[in-house]
Amino acid sequence: MKVAFIGMGTMGAPMAHNILKAGHPVTVYNRTREKEIPVASAGALRAESPRKAAAEADIIITCVSDSPDVEAVTLGENGVIHGAMPGSLVVDMSTISPAVTREIAKTLIDKEIKMIDAPVSGGSEGARNGTLAIMAGGDAEDIQRAMPVLEAMGKTITHVGPIGSGQITKAINQILIAGTYLSVAEGMVLGMKAGLDMSKVVQAISGGAAASWVLKNRADNMINNEYPLGFRVRLHHKDLRIALEAARELGVMLPAAALVDQIENGLVGTGHGDEDMSAMARSIRNLSGLPS
Repeated sequence: MKVAFIGMGTMGAPMAHNILKAGHPVTVYNRTREKEIPVASAGALRAESPRKAAAEADIIITCVSDSPDVEAVTLGENGVIHGAMPGSLVVDMSTISPAVTREIAKTLIDKEIKMIDAPVSGGSEGARNGTLAIMAGGDAEDIQRAMPVLEAMGKTITHVGPIGSGQITKAINQILIAGTYLSVAEGMVLGMKAGLDMSKVVQAISGGAAASWVLKNRADNMINNEYPLGFRVRLHHKDLRIALEAARELGVMLPAAALVDQIENGLVGTGHGDEDMSAMARSIRNLSGLPS
């Protein structure tokens, strides 16, 4: 199955690597062209535009930053829509607005190009290891058609509903993550201020109901005040804005998500937007009189 992969960022590049490893021919495109080089060194072809990348592909994957970026690479002047074959399938693995997803799908179908939305969770570790959780929206037959490629990137692939449903599910995921990061940060700072041995604290609470991926994988960042990149604050901030907009449209109140939105806004504004999300602890440390 020939695959075009557009977007060689922190997530996209390792995802494309895993598709190659699964034996699928891959053509890549990235706006910053040098980011294509590592994947090309592993065997991928390079294209000059999304249009040319899509030209011979059965499946065209997009994994870019935000709604305008997906619109540009799919519907823009040199977008996928101008090169993709009728009957091909676009799989958008970005995290974008559900409404924009549905509009792009409507435009593509006029050219006989199908689309599913399949955002992911699992961070850069999951992208490298091929263990992402993939939340897929669209027609069942289209998701089944994409399954051999999705299985190269993800461990859990769930069809959650019609087109746009994947993005709503990802919004829910980001809401839950927001609260978990904040609560772990608060707990770690409380323990440090109390003078506890935090390695023992984490060990103790990891065996009970407070156990979580964030506690296991990011508590040390918060304790050490060091935030090596897993998933950028500014990208989660963008995702949370999408979730809050969807909530406003549906008349849902999200007070915890709104609080995290403000904390992340402050982090981005003070130059910490490209750090890992665990940098949320900077704000709690600062408010509590610890170095941040």
